[in-house]
Amino acid sequence: MDFKNIIYKKENGIARMIINRPEKRNALNRVARLEMIAALEDTRGDSEVKVLIISGAGGKSFIAGSDLTELSKFTPLKMEEFMATIAQQFYTRFEQLDKPVIAMIDGLCLGGGLELAMACDIRIASDSSRFGQPETFIGIIPGGGGTQRLPRLVGLGKAKELIFTGDTIDAAEALRLGLVNQICSSDALEEIVISMAQRMIRQSSLAIKWAKKAINIGQETSLSVGLGYEALAECLVMSSKDAGEGMAAFFEKRKPQFKGE
Repeated sequence: MDFKNIIYKKENGIARMIINRPEKRNALNRVARLEMIAALEDTRGDSEVKVLIISGAGGKSFIAGSDLTELSKFTPLKMEEFMATIAQQFYTRFEQLDKPVIAMIDGLCLGGGLELAMACDIRIASDSSRFGQPETFIGIIPGGGGTQRLPRLVGLGKAKELIFTGDTIDAAEALRLGLVNQICSSDALEEIVISMAQRMIRQSSLAIKWAKKAINIGQETSLSVGLGYEALAECLVMSSKDAGEGMAAFFEKRKPQFKGE
């Protein structure tokens, strides 16, 4: 695939999606979003890929938001179409991918960039990164899931504070709030992210798929319904070849060889 706004590559079970618009601080325009969707669908359909890592090129910005040159021209009807296709629903595509998605954040993670990061499963950031939902500065709201995912991650009061003021926070505060999983130096960032991805690859991709589904369902429903879904998912994976291999490897004191079956 020939992409102009992203770099997409796959190696040793890991797919890398790098937003490559450093001159625009990796702000997402329509073409970049469509290219990311195409790459995401390739990741989804490739059984050899076990983990997706998303990052930004240039070392100064993960994603600084949406491209306002495009956004400023939308009518209400165009905005509705945008939200339903390559805005709000765009971020949900990453959240619903049945493989782990890691956001590797170095630099600015603002607006739509933070909304994409929050739709990922894991967020690891350099200690120089900054985070925020500054949409109110231009008279709009965080419409890519920011009003919904941010409160779930950092709590209702803090989410309202960040959205209402448009303030940005540093990586240390993001870690304290639970917005990111880890922080490290920029020099160590890629090594730490790749190491985590490699640990995930060694597990059963089938088990991870259904664990992710159960976790996501649990965030949207009651405890009893979530537990019921978890029980059904457990019964399903218990019948898999991976479960049999995992049990056998445990008793034989060897490393399991999972095949995602």
